[in-house]
Amino acid sequence: MSDKKKYGLATQALHCGWKFDPATGAAALPIYATSAYQFKNSEHAVKLFNLEEGGHIYSRLSNPTVSAFEEALAALEGGVGCLATSSGQAAFTHLITALCSSGDNLVVSRQVYGGTLTLLQNIFSRFGITTKFVDGNHPCQFEQAIDENTRGIITETIGNPVMNVAPLETLSKIAERAGVPLIVDSTFATPILCRPIEWGAHIVVHSTTKYISGNGNLLGGAVVDSGNFDWSQYPEKFPTLAKPDNSYHGITFAEHFGKAALYAKLHASIIRDMGGCPSAFDGFLLHTSLATLSLRMKKHSENALEIAKYLETNPSVEWVSYPGLASHPQHDLAKQYLKDGCGGMMAFSIKGGLEAGRKFLDGLDLIGHMANLGDSRTLIIHPASTTHSQLSKDQREAAGITDGLLRLSVGIENIEDILEDIITALNKATQK
Repeated sequence: MSDKKKYGLATQALHCGWKFDPATGAAALPIYATSAYQFKNSEHAVKLFNLEEGGHIYSRLSNPTVSAFEEALAALEGGVGCLATSSGQAAFTHLITALCSSGDNLVVSRQVYGGTLTLLQNIFSRFGITTKFVDGNHPCQFEQAIDENTRGIITETIGNPVMNVAPLETLSKIAERAGVPLIVDSTFATPILCRPIEWGAHIVVHSTTKYISGNGNLLGGAVVDSGNFDWSQYPEKFPTLAKPDNSYHGITFAEHFGKAALYAKLHASIIRDMGGCPSAFDGFLLHTSLATLSLRMKKHSENALEIAKYLETNPSVEWVSYPGLASHPQHDLAKQYLKDGCGGMMAFSIKGGLEAGRKFLDGLDLIGHMANLGDSRTLIIHPASTTHSQLSKDQREAAGITDGLLRLSVGIENIEDILEDIITALNKATQK
């Protein structure tokens, strides 16, 4: 695809990453179901292993099918490169491993996904990497928490599940003053609705299981390197990137790869050693799903706004949190960062407490009750008893996750059918 013209996101999603097979002319992306690749000769093999030449060695490091998806997602986000992983958890695990060592810490919004919280609290803490949790709605708390051992700020474009909108520009300035990267999980928004790099983010993370796939048929994650963080300025903070790497004959990634240092490190070293790679088949499915992402996100956003407006007027509903509503506390930020729609996610609570909430869930027919989101089908879950149940009650309350909160992932079905199912379940839940 030519770089001479700036194409729209819908066009990029269809054309980036793959054009045709040069050997056969096949237009569809092949599934390269192979573990290894034939070297041209002995010199070629040496150059590949010494990072002197690009190419494929072993599918744990890279695979042509997966690479096509990575290239496409990097283009959509406006980054210099992307690492696809076997899950969203794997994406964060590999990224944190690349950036942090024992004694380091991360400053993290407490409104992020429960799996991210437990990963940081229960796994990385065992290896001496600690986390300082702050209120994601108050940038000053991030700045106050940063110290000489901080190696990054983590937030979400739209918080899971309380639906707060991150002040990206403000956090970016705080991160730059501190000399650390701003890491943004943009799973809820996708690059169709928000490109965090354009607002100052240095690294973007996705659970591609969700909207990017959109079909509930795979697990995946991704890390996109913006290329706009100069690791070479901070060799003591980020030695894995800005000091010689003994596992690659003393190569300094920041010098050797410049703006793409993190991308190169993730591919050449981190996933080589940790192994959280996706399959070629999943790479194929993800690349295929990108073709319809813009259409799906538009429909998700349209349906969700209608549902949110209805719930806000229903007397059985205590509150609704959706950035597209004027009542949302970060509605102004949503209008700034999410100009093309606020996505399909929302949170709400119905009157009658936990018992009424359970009756509502059990009264649904069309809407699926499952631990997923971003599917083309409408899904719902009760976070306090499921996705965030590993957190203490105090931790949940600090994150805004009340016992009555329901997380609704609005799909792309006919809006009338979704509404009918919700109305029927509300009536069952609140009848005396």
